[in-house]
Amino acid sequence: MPIEGISSQEPRGSVGRGLAAGLGASVWTALVGLAVIPFYVRYLGLEGYGLIGFLATAQALLQLLDFGLAATVNREVARGRASGDLEPARSLLHGAALVYWAIAAAIGLGLALAAPAVAAKWLRAGTLSAGGVAGAVALMALVIACRWPGPLYHAALMGARRVALSSLLNAVSVTVAGAGAVLVLAFVSPSVQAWLLWQAAAGLALVLAARAAAWRALGRGGGRSGPAELARVWRFAAGVSAIGVAGVVLTQADKLILSSVLPLAEYGAYMLAVAIAVTLYLFSQPFFNVLYPRFSFLAHAGDAVALGETYRVATRLLAAMAFPAAMFFCVFARDLVQAWTGSPALAASVAPLVPMLAAGVALHCVMHVPYALQLAHGLTRLSLTASLVMLAVAVPLTIALATAYGAAGGAAAWLALHVLGTLLGSWLTHRHLLRGTWGRWLAIDVGVPAALSAAAGFAAWRLEPAAGGELGRLAWGAAWALAAFAAIVAASPGLRASALQYARDFAQRPPVPRQHD
Repeated sequence: MPIEGISSQEPRGSVGRGLAAGLGASVWTALVGLAVIPFYVRYLGLEGYGLIGFLATAQALLQLLDFGLAATVNREVARGRASGDLEPARSLLHGAALVYWAIAAAIGLGLALAAPAVAAKWLRAGTLSAGGVAGAVALMALVIACRWPGPLYHAALMGARRVALSSLLNAVSVTVAGAGAVLVLAFVSPSVQAWLLWQAAAGLALVLAARAAAWRALGRGGGRSGPAELARVWRFAAGVSAIGVAGVVLTQADKLILSSVLPLAEYGAYMLAVAIAVTLYLFSQPFFNVLYPRFSFLAHAGDAVALGETYRVATRLLAAMAFPAAMFFCVFARDLVQAWTGSPALAASVAPLVPMLAAGVALHCVMHVPYALQLAHGLTRLSLTASLVMLAVAVPLTIALATAYGAAGGAAAWLALHVLGTLLGSWLTHRHLLRGTWGRWLAIDVGVPAALSAAAGFAAWRLEPAAGGELGRLAWGAAWALAAFAAIVAASPGLRASALQYARDFAQRPPVPRQHD
């Protein structure tokens, strides 16, 4: 039963607008990220880009030091909205922020001290000097430390349903960091060191802006019993932290192992393929940012019917976006890399890796919906169990395949792990939550979009016109991806009904009155 005095039915438009804002910002972020990479490769070379890829891997690995605090703050702010009392969430944010800033300082100092050893014993540089690589790794420590507290404040904004604001801040930050870096490389210094210094400045600016926005959203009233609030939520935070540790190892194992196995230039090529595949996360992250606080709200209100309906429709919509896009990457990878970089040599080395990576990312995207449902109910042990099983498989499988087959082996291990994760993670979720729906969820909500996307990809490949060049073939593939999306929506009554309802709500929205001076 819903809690007395609290409606579990929030306006549909608010959820839709938050999702639209998140998707819009993610699309922009992905476009900016892809647009600047050819400039990075041009000015820094593949070895320099390999160092940028290593920074991304190191930052992801160090996320395990989050200790589950960001997800906990998100959940507690959403629950505070549902109960009408944000004071505990404010106190929790204050205590978590102290921990985060201390961790940022420790990361910066620790990684800076380890820089010479990382450069000498882990990375396999070719033309770059050992001293130059060590200096770059030391600057990476500064970049990670400056960026580190940002996710905590964004989590508070998400829980407070300030999705549009958080998305805007991220989009502005990525634009400033990417476009500014290109200008620095072109007019100041074409060096990795200059690129890293710019990233540190842009990262710190985003953190300070997100901090101000989060406290404005929550207010600053009341006392600051941060340690007491941390003690209250430590079990949930510990569970999320354990999931995070396993998840980071799972998602970064291929990149970490390959950074040691492959020459830095070849590792840079692998990271270019990763950069293409991970653009699919532009769909899943906005969904998670909207769904997690929404699921938390509905779970706290006890509205199981609305929760189940939202869960299944969200899965289908996310699959309708991620699977056709993954199909496009799989079938037209060579044309995409050729048009993107202008280099036939890069297209030949990067394109074969993209299909396996993209298919794995698409499956991982869909699993963000069950994960949000688990966290909303505080059931961290489900994802932890699945992650530990996958972890037992991931490390030996990745080492074996990467050692034997290099970059292609790492990509194959990535795909195999996410097939396993989709089956195991969804089964565990539906054993405890929304029981009796696992078969329908897997076959209808995931299987139908996957099958329709695969059919569209096969048709696009078989019927591909001989003329038209790279851009013509990419347009042909995009048309088939849109056709797959339309077919998935048409095959889902829930999606059709939601789309029509959202269109009606939008059409009936009263106009905003003009402001006159």
